[in-house]
Amino acid sequence: MRAAVPAFWGTLATLRDDEFVKRVSVVGNAGSGKSRLGERIARVLDVPYVELDAIHHLPGWEPIDPDEFLARITDVCSTEEWVIDGNYRTVVLDGPVWRRADTVVWLDLPRRTVMRQVSLRTLRRIIRREELWNGNRESLRNLWAWDPYKSIIRWAWTQHGKYQERFGSAMASPKLDHVDFVRLRSHEEVERWLRAFSSRKAS
Repeated sequence: MRAAVPAFWGTLATLRDDEFVKRVSVVGNAGSGKSRLGERIARVLDVPYVELDAIHHLPGWEPIDPDEFLARITDVCSTEEWVIDGNYRTVVLDGPVWRRADTVVWLDLPRRTVMRQVSLRTLRRIIRREELWNGNRESLRNLWAWDPYKSIIRWAWTQHGKYQERFGSAMASPKLDHVDFVRLRSHEEVERWLRAFSSRKAS
């Protein structure tokens, strides 16, 4: 069972069984820094890192078949050690990722911080023509499109409150008693928590 306090906030608390952390789900809004955080946690744990976007987005931004997506992520989750970054509800909260995860790290930065980061990231990717997954690149429309399904910037704005409600409710759900939650609300909290976590894993 989960510790007496079902979820903790910030960086002061210790995970229930720090030494046994093996399967970590990293969630948060677009542009919050999930991928970088996920990679850093994976390095600390010395386990494989999986980015769900890299599997979901086929060439030309075509989405993968939902059944194939679920099957591939189920295979990944069947292994004993991993860090998985991404929010896709059908495979994360309602799927194999959280069924198998022992820890969820929620990067819940303020909306203003997320919007600044995602806007600057999008601009950088467009200017540099950075290749993302499977040859995909962000287009100029991401800077001004109003449709959240066509603009990652608009998506981040419209989803911020939804993610807070979704993940906040999940933290209190008795169905997730097997999961330890870490909610990090600033870059400072991220760094303090990572330093403490890395130190405990090294000791």
